[in-house]
Amino acid sequence: MTPRTRSRRAVQRTPLLRRALLPALLLSAVSLAVAQGRRGRDGGGSESFPNAEYDGRFIFARIAYSEPQSFGFRRGGGPPWQHDYPRAERNFLKILTELSSVRARTNASTIISTDNPEFFRFPVAYMAEPGFWRPTEAEVAGLAAWFKKGGFLIFDDFAGRDFLNMESQMQRVLPGARLVRLDKTHPIFDAFYRIENLETFHPVYGDASEYWGIFEDNDPTKRLIVIANHNNDIAEYWEFADQGFFPIALSNESFKLGINYIVYALSR
Repeated sequence: MTPRTRSRRAVQRTPLLRRALLPALLLSAVSLAVAQGRRGRDGGGSESFPNAEYDGRFIFARIAYSEPQSFGFRRGGGPPWQHDYPRAERNFLKILTELSSVRARTNASTIISTDNPEFFRFPVAYMAEPGFWRPTEAEVAGLAAWFKKGGFLIFDDFAGRDFLNMESQMQRVLPGARLVRLDKTHPIFDAFYRIENLETFHPVYGDASEYWGIFEDNDPTKRLIVIANHNNDIAEYWEFADQGFFPIALSNESFKLGINYIVYALSR
């Protein structure tokens, strides 16, 4: 039995009343996470989250990639793929376990490259700043094989022309794959929460968000294998949900999106 099969059987919708309590539960769950330590507005810093070994539970997997010397952008002292780590996943995992039946590790996550054989243990992966992503041939091959095994990838924390690089690199991974702009009628926006309004904005730049996807075999009737949050950074909202930088409503919507992504990925 694959990790995806085990995870699919574990996912269930919680009762409507419990799902309706997101704002209150969000604040209490994030408070527990914050008790473990605070840090500055720009993320990064010296905090770390233990790297989890696979044990059958859902583990938040963040993709690390090589950073070309010509793209030496830093924020908070870390590489682009590390942005919002580890508070984003720490806070999100608290919410995910409070509000769904997903059996998730809340005390650890993993950072992994796509050329690592252990990458195949994780059915869902997250990548920050794909505008800086320049995968090696080995990383391309690993990611392509992972998709064939049923992987689901979340692109986040990118805006503007960063889209072009993400699209270009995905052509190396899945030649001929088409990115399709999604609207609220797609099942991913009703996988757990029914998200009626996709009028969200990038938390830093203020650009209107767009949600793009790649379908298995380029067939919209089949499984979505990539979700790309263009002009958005839901992990930024997760990271600072407790610190008053953003309205609670915007943070809540970002948690809803994240939960929907995980539930959709693990149930298909």
